[in-house]
Amino acid sequence: MPETATHTVTDVVTWFEIPAANLERAINFYNAILEAPLQRIDFNGTPMAVFPHDEPGVGGCLVQDEHPSPHGTLVFLNVEGRLDRTLELVPGAGGRVATPKVSIGPHGWSAHIIDSEGNRVGLHSKS
Repeated sequence: MPETATHTVTDVVTWFEIPAANLERAINFYNAILEAPLQRIDFNGTPMAVFPHDEPGVGGCLVQDEHPSPHGTLVFLNVEGRLDRTLELVPGAGGRVATPKVSIGPHGWSAHIIDSEGNRVGLHSKS
């Protein structure tokens, strides 16, 4: 019997992409609520905007796409120590709070928003 390689997964999520029908509007939305700039890139002809993240670590971006959706995979963005502030910024940036801040016990707090493109996105803070 041939040997098989064993691979230990340390981070289940390595990258995420949030679709945006209007990339500029979505960039403005996330810049406003996260109070941190996204980096605009062009990946093989597809306009994207990358969220700030540490290397190595989980990263993600907005990607030009005509099919945003509030249904399907839910990505949680880290808003450590500023969940209340982020939720306050959402309506003025063009989104809405779908699920207000809720305790998730020893894991901290979470909330769901609908972004400027109609995507449901989670927010998480340990404190």
